[in-house]
Amino acid sequence: MTSMFVNLPVTDLDRAKAFYTAIGFTINPLFTDHNAACVVVEEDHSAFMLLVREYFQTFTELPLGDPAVNPSVSTAIFLDSREAVDASVAGGVSAGGAEAQPASDYGFMYQRQLTDPDGNIIEFGYMDPVAAAQGPEAFMKQQA
Repeated sequence: MTSMFVNLPVTDLDRAKAFYTAIGFTINPLFTDHNAACVVVEEDHSAFMLLVREYFQTFTELPLGDPAVNPSVSTAIFLDSREAVDASVAGGVSAGGAEAQPASDYGFMYQRQLTDPDGNIIEFGYMDPVAAAQGPEAFMKQQA
């Protein structure tokens, strides 16, 4: 089985855990300590590892950047509905995140961008199932 873990540097682990649970994810306590927290995005498939910056630095000799100033990645997570996208973003904003840009609505795809308290960018989206399976043109044909 393939699993994906996205490692994110954070300045305040407790604040980061509160933020990521507010957007609908859970913490796996088996892989959580004072240096890191495993945030389950999709059980057995994808997770964030929130690493305090000092611990994250032990994995590389390169200097860590500040994602709030120079973002280098945006993680996109697609959910089952527009309402789920809106609920995740609302939860994130209420937990100290920010939505710096307005929502993007392409008809077949809806996206909102959320920045966590450390400046890491998380995008939430919904794509119509027909468009996801057959492409945007198939969605447009069903609308005609």
